Amino acid sequence: MITPLPDSRNTLLVRTGFADQTAWEGFLRALRTPSPEGFPAYVEVVDDPTHQDLTAEQLIGLTPDNRTFLLAVDSTALATEEYPLLVVRRHEERGQMFRVVATELHSVENNLSIANMDFAEFADKVDEDGVFRGF
Repeated sequence: MITPLPDSRNTLLVRTGFADQTAWEGFLRALRTPSPEGFPAYVEVVDDPTHQDLTAEQLIGLTPDNRTFLLAVDSTALATEEYPLLVVRRHEERGQMFRVVATELHSVENNLSIANMDFAEFADKVDEDGVFRGF
């Protein structure tokens, strides 16, 4: 049975890739490192094997309605040391997504969670491979 996602005050970051525990631990270290300016990413990590290999659409269905976006760490995110995790839009243009490297997650999460910037402002600045690496 798939566990529903919590209704947290922080942004939800859901692990869906479980093949490489060492890569996951490396991602967590990168996640917990604040930006050079001292900004952390305010996320609640959901590390539950019942979410293994869930698609973005399946995750959207499990997420409380008060969320405008969610984050997913899939096997693609864990395949390189940049850890390009998914940022998934939940409401307008539902399912629109881009990837962000772990070192820039604080910028995306901080700005989207307080509506300081719009999803498209980040999505429009991804590199050719669909990954946001900063402005």
